[in-house]
Amino acid sequence: MMSRIVEKVTGFITRWSNEGYDLLLFEHPYAGIQIPAGTVKDGESPEQAVLREVAEETGLVLPSIHRYLGCAEDVLPEGHKVIAEQTRVYARPDLTSFNWAYLRKGIPVTLSRRSGGFSHVTYQEWDRWPDPQYVTMCISGWVPDDALGDTRMRHFFHLEFHGRSEKSWKVFSDNHFFSLFWAPLDALPEIVYPQNEWLAFLYELFCLPAASE
Repeated sequence: MMSRIVEKVTGFITRWSNEGYDLLLFEHPYAGIQIPAGTVKDGESPEQAVLREVAEETGLVLPSIHRYLGCAEDVLPEGHKVIAEQTRVYARPDLTSFNWAYLRKGIPVTLSRRSGGFSHVTYQEWDRWPDPQYVTMCISGWVPDDALGDTRMRHFFHLEFHGRSEKSWKVFSDNHFFSLFWAPLDALPEIVYPQNEWLAFLYELFCLPAASE
């Protein structure tokens, strides 16, 4: 089966304040503090995708990208896949079987077995914040083999915000209310893994240490 690559984007949005540079973050109600990010849709360029994701997740419509910071390839370990195109989830390895659920492009899944051009996968959504952690939703079933990818290519962009903004606000996105806020770039709160490692791309731009103390 041919390997498929799913492209992802991350948008580092900064502004200048009287105390220095701020970075825009959001708190997911169940998954901690994050950086605006998402999946490139079919027919989109990474540049178009990051501007769309920023608008959807922050409510800010930014006219352009300030700088492309680079990309990182993530080859998933054995037994892990990513949904490469939106697909129905089937009760059996058969297109005529029950198919009430679907998985959208970009969703990570675990692979348990294959049969007749289908793969049996499981998607779990976790409540990770605050502890304790537990699975809040699980979808398990069969999807066509060609709906799966094993590599994610993430593009990183720097966007600058100019203008007036509240210090914090809420946006409804992806069926959740996200709490947006500006944080000093040199004193960021704890950001969820692996997004905390993505900061290295931004720190290099601003000549900051690889890890914020």
